[in-house]
Amino acid sequence: MKMTGEREIAAPRETVWAALLSEEVLKECVPGAQEVSGTPEEGFDAVVTQKVGPVKATFKGRVLLTDMVAPESLTLSGEGKGGAAGFAKGEADVTLEETEGGTRLVYDVEAKVGGKLAQLGSRIVDGFAKKMADQFFSRLEEVIEGPKPDDEEEVAEKKGWLKKLIS
Repeated sequence: MKMTGEREIAAPRETVWAALLSEEVLKECVPGAQEVSGTPEEGFDAVVTQKVGPVKATFKGRVLLTDMVAPESLTLSGEGKGGAAGFAKGEADVTLEETEGGTRLVYDVEAKVGGKLAQLGSRIVDGFAKKMADQFFSRLEEVIEGPKPDDEEEVAEKKGWLKKLIS
């Protein structure tokens, strides 16, 4: 299955680039991530728990960053194995374009699943994959931009941690 999308992020392109390469940001943004460790050069190991339809599984996998052209584009490739539930594989080509208000992040994602997951049917799996991509890039936008003026204090404090880290 293939998906494309874009996000407008109110931050400089270099900040968005740094966030995409950060272990802490990836752990915060990948839905269901329990552990993320590694480096952009060596790749990241991840443990992610997800429920797709009636199937709940913990996936152990690896994410590699390739074709990096700082701060313009990169490819995120990942593969996870969830035991009896099957496997998930995906690749996202990400492009960062400077805009008047910050950065436009454009992504093209291709994903594949196998095992019990593939037996769920393409509507369920496609919907789940789209939801995961949307959640990842929405969360990335929130983490980078920090709190909005109308956020409650507790939510605002959680959203502003990346700016504190970069400052």
